[in-house]
Amino acid sequence: MDKLGYIEIRITGSKGNLELNPDTFDIREVIPIIEQAENLLFPGDKKERPVISYKIEEGSVKHIFKTGIQAVIGFNAIIASISTLQKIDFLDINTAKAIEAIQETAIKKDYSFNISTSLPETNNLKIDTSTHFIRNASYWADAEFYFYGKITNAGGKDKANIHLITEELGTVIIQTPQQFLAEREENLLYKTFGIRALGKQNSETGEVDKSSLSFFELVDYNTKYDEKYLKDLRKKAMNWLTNINPDEWLNDIRGYNA
Repeated sequence: MDKLGYIEIRITGSKGNLELNPDTFDIREVIPIIEQAENLLFPGDKKERPVISYKIEEGSVKHIFKTGIQAVIGFNAIIASISTLQKIDFLDINTAKAIEAIQETAIKKDYSFNISTSLPETNNLKIDTSTHFIRNASYWADAEFYFYGKITNAGGKDKANIHLITEELGTVIIQTPQQFLAEREENLLYKTFGIRALGKQNSETGEVDKSSLSFFELVDYNTKYDEKYLKDLRKKAMNWLTNINPDEWLNDIRGYNA
């Protein structure tokens, strides 16, 4: 296994008259911190990521996330850039959303976050009520997309969606009207389709906000090799060519007969 390192998210603050410590930090507050840490370390596909272990320590509340050192080194560079630029619009969408969520918690609960790593000369990122790590909405524009891939899931009890595996973006989840799925007679699962969708795209980087996608149209997408169809096309072309005088045709193309 690779050499391990860790990131530390230290939270200071109080709840009424009680200073924050592991005994006063509720489990409901722990869950979003864990989710945000996963997105900070591995913002892309989570299926093949390394193990992330977790522990909570005194001082006021220290959340320790241990994983492979390579991810920790990369994250250390990211927090250095955020601290220097004091903005998050340059980050990929999942990392930016995680920082934004921590900022919103800091403002809502008057907490102070200090994020660092186990590296000897770690960078530090401070997030509190005086900082403003919120994405600039002007960077995200409405856009239209065509996604092609295999549908692996379709439906949902309350909010219906389609899960489509694509080569470029991995799995995209597209919010879909229940009525469309109810009226579709054909079984969509494990078949290849194109989906026309609406969503948000970063106007500078081109990144797609996969959480914003909504269904617009289903496009039949058949990649099957059809030999008969190709033979018919060749036959039509051959009949057309037999009626052509090659010299006259070339002269027409070159403009000599004009």
